[in-house]
Parts: sequence; C-alpha cells; structure tokens
Amino acid sequence: MIRPSETADVVVVGGGAIGLASAVEVVARGRSVLVLDRFGMSNDRGGSAGLERQWRIQYAQEHWSRLVLDTVPLWRRLEAAAGRPLVHPTGSLWLGRSDEAGALDEMHAGAEVLTSLDVPFETMSAAELGTRFGLAELPGDYQGLHQADGGVIDVKGTLDTLIHLALGAGVRIHEYEPALAIEPDGTGVTIRTERTDYRCDSAIVTSGPFTNDLLGPLGCALDLRVFEQSSAYFTRRTHDIDYPTWYAFGALTDGGACHGYGHNPWTGSDLIRVAPDAARELPDAEHATAVPDARRIRNTADWVRSHLPGLSPHPVRRGTCLAALPLDPERQFFLGPLPARVPNGERVVVQAAGWAFKFAPMFGRICADLALDGASVHHAPQLELP
Repeated sequence: MIRPSETADVVVVGGGAIGLASAVEVVARGRSVLVLDRFGMSNDRGGSAGLERQWRIQYAQEHWSRLVLDTVPLWRRLEAAAGRPLVHPTGSLWLGRSDEAGALDEMHAGAEVLTSLDVPFETMSAAELGTRFGLAELPGDYQGLHQADGGVIDVKGTLDTLIHLALGAGVRIHEYEPALAIEPDGTGVTIRTERTDYRCDSAIVTSGPFTNDLLGPLGCALDLRVFEQSSAYFTRRTHDIDYPTWYAFGALTDGGACHGYGHNPWTGSDLIRVAPDAARELPDAEHATAVPDARRIRNTADWVRSHLPGLSPHPVRRGTCLAALPLDPERQFFLGPLPARVPNGERVVVQAAGWAFKFAPMFGRICADLALDGASVHHAPQLELP
C-alpha cells in the first residue's frame, strides 16, 4: 500500500523555542516550512518547559560569551515583534566558596572572558554579597562575580511570539504528530509519522531529549544524557525584594550547586524559582515521571532558609523539566549536520543538548543557514556533531 505524502522545502522536527526560531528564519527566506511536534505547542514535556530561563553573558569560554553578545540583536527583534520585553534585566551573579572545587576557577575564567570582551562586571566578598543582594550568613570565604546585564527570559512569552511569527508567515504547524523516522537520500529527506510521509529538501531536528529516538536508527546517536530536573517556587516576603539570577557553586548540603532567578514581572505573582542543579538521570525521555525529587527540593529549601531571608523557605509549587546534556563535560551543545558516516547526512541539521534557551534565536538562524546554505558564519567547531 502506498502511503500518502506531503511536501515542504524544510521540515522542522520539534516545536520548542529553537525549532520555532528555525522555522521563522527559514520561511523569512522564502521557503515553505512544516513543524512537527509530538506534543502541543508551549508544552512542558521537553526542553522549553517552565516559565523562565537565565540570561547571562558570563561563560568560562570566550566563544560562548561572544555568541551571547551576537544573539542580543535577535532578541531585540523578537521583543519588537512581541511589543514588550522578553528578557527582564536583573543582573547575573555567580557565587561560591574560594575552596570549592572548580568554583573559583570558573569565576576567574568568567572574569577573564568578560575583561577580554570589555564587558563590565564586579567581584564581591561575602560581606558585599550580603549588603548588595541580601544574601545572609554566607561563610566568610564566599566570593561573587556579578554582571549587570544578566536577567530572566520569559519562556512562554518567547514561545508565543515565535508561534505568532511562524503562523503569520505561513508556517504549517502539526501538533501531536511525532516523527517516527528520518531518512535522508540523494534528493531529499523523508520523514515518517503515523499519519503520513513528508518529503522535504532538508530537515532540522530540534527534539531535545527525544533526539536519539530519531538518530539511533541512522547509527549516529549523540553522546548525551537525559535528566529530569526538579525545581520549586518560593514566595517573596515583601514586594520590594528582588534578586539577580544567580548560580551558587557547591551550595547544597550534598555538595551540589543550585540556581535561582529574579522576580518575573510576567507571572503576576510574588513567586521566585529556585532549583538544585543535581537531577535524576533517565534511560530516555519516555521514562520521565513529572514527580519532583523531594530530597533535593528539601535541600534547596534549607539553602533558601539559611541564605535568602527575603523568601519564605516553604516551597509553594514544585515541578520538573527535562534536560539533555552532553556526556562530555567539556561540551556545551550539539549543533550541525549529521556526520559524514551517515549517507546524505548533510541534509539533516540537528540541534540538541545544553542550556540553550538564551541562544534560541541564534541557534534558529544557524540551523536555517545550515539547512539552506550548508554553512553559517555563526557556526563554530565547538558545536559540531561528533
């Protein structure tokens, strides 16, 4: 029996922030685009879950900080389309003990990168962290690195804006239609779903933690690990309290790091999210439980109780999100065409893994460049698929 078939110049598999940004970039260049997503738009089952993400310039590697700066104009373009800010400035703060393994090295490297890029920042002692940001009872050997341009990204506002831009430009979006197979050949790519086959010149895969479901049959599964991360919200005690986005190295009693956000003006509440970095590893994304880890939430609440007196230490809302991270700790992301060992793999561009939301409009542009032109001025060796 011959299956029905539909066509598009480019099919994007995965309708999160980077997939939608890719679709918007492709359609702006006069090509037809179809987006397939196994769940509904703005769902919380993948890498674009939740209400906020951190925006920061500081990285320990200069190429990532440069890419953040290059992404700023693309965020401004999205904000112009949204008619309101999508990145709320709060500042971005790293802090940790001077004897914490890796913490001081990471902060020193971040400071060197910011200096080389002529981006202003401040270093702070434990006493200064308390005076400036209301962080209480920090051990005396705590140090901080603060960069004033950091902030909080409005996740749902960003997704809504990208969906509006995509649909307005003629992008077709098929929700609740997971791709079952991707098959590149000499003249294009076939993408199979339960509903039909789709034929396109090239495909962009932005399926986050579900990526290897599609790449495994091609013999090029990525070396990534899938995690289910827990988080909780805590209530501000008064309306005038706010914090920068922050990352505390080795802060929790189990030695893990934790991070938090400033107040989100788009939520209409006094809730501020705080999350442990440690997460439950899963064999694959299908094993997600959506059940927060009670022990890690408890450790996080203890840190809030000890060091963030402006917040009630009682979590009022708990949640989870999925994250895919490279197995190699030296890597941050995967983005590029399939490797040469996959026949006709240059027709399939993949973005997967890493804390990538801040790069969404830039990664969308790179994906579009690679899918349509085979190269991008923004593409870097550090992104290539192995």
